[in-house]
Amino acid sequence: MSETSDQAQTRRRWITLAEVVAVAGVVIAALTLYSNWQERRDAAADKAVEQASATRDKTRFLLRGTVAKDKRSIALVREEAHPLGDIRVTFPTALGVSPQDSVTQTIDLDWFDDALRKATDGGEDDRTGRLPVLIRYTYFTDDRPTTRQAIYDLVWSTHGRAGRSRAVELVDLRLRESGGSQQRIDALWARAMPKAP
Repeated sequence: MSETSDQAQTRRRWITLAEVVAVAGVVIAALTLYSNWQERRDAAADKAVEQASATRDKTRFLLRGTVAKDKRSIALVREEAHPLGDIRVTFPTALGVSPQDSVTQTIDLDWFDDALRKATDGGEDDRTGRLPVLIRYTYFTDDRPTTRQAIYDLVWSTHGRAGRSRAVELVDLRLRESGGSQQRIDALWARAMPKAP
């Protein structure tokens, strides 16, 4: 039995339609594969960013201090996650105080009491000011040391005492800026140094 021209045309149309459906299926499969690959790549990138952020947050540590009741020292706050190691406090050159290493993890007023009083003589007995210092410190995260340095302000106040020299007290420890150098704290002290009236 031979096919007519209409039957042959219909058969060719179905073959063409089948080919179109097959090509469309291949295109859809390729797009699905690309979409899945893109999602996996984006998820891996997001995970890498989250891990880097978690590591950065875990190693981040800001040095803080608590003023003692007698206002003669500042104890550096200890964190279990970040034990403190070496600490060196460097003072402005104009004070004539050599850098101090803190074994007890405290900043002691005795290191600079006389020099600060001498630098602030000639004015009112009751005053408040800031002494910029460079603090270089090491702390540990999972037994790995990290060393940082920053400029901190030692906030101080003086009070007159009858028949005796002025009393100096420590008020606070405040972060001024990250990094820093001897020249920078010298410049900050020159600007902030109290002037006699």
